[in-house]
This record gives sequence, structure tokens and C-alpha cells, in this order.
Amino acid sequence: MEYGKYFKQCRKYSGLSQKAVASKLGIHQSNISDWENNVSRPEYENLINLAKIYGVTIYDLLGLDEPYFRT
Repeated sequence: MEYGKYFKQCRKYSGLSQKAVASKLGIHQSNISDWENNVSRPEYENLINLAKIYGVTIYDLLGLDEPYFRT
């Protein structure tokens, strides 16, 4: 799947620039650009931190519906 559009959408919704997000994560801005352009994907820890920074769930960040668990 191409998650980049959801990464970008969440970032823009949060009002942050790629540079600001990169600074919060302690990485280069080019990494954020690569994720948003589907060149590469963030590691699991960065995915969690992106969701926290953007104030969204990981499901939102990946453009997925919330899981439905049957009990």
C-alpha cells in the first residue's frame, strides 16, 4: 500500500512542516519527504511517534479503519 498520502495528510492536518516533524523525531527532513512520497517507510518506533506528534491513531496514519474484534 501507499501510505505516504496519509502521512502527508496527517502532517498537514496537524499544521506541522516536514522540518518541524523531523526535528521532533531527531531525523533529517528528507526522511519525512521519503515517507510521504512512498520512497521508504518509517520504522515501527517512528510510526508510533508520528501518530503521537500528529494526535492521531496509527490506523488514521495508515488510512485504515479501526479493527473490529469479536468477543
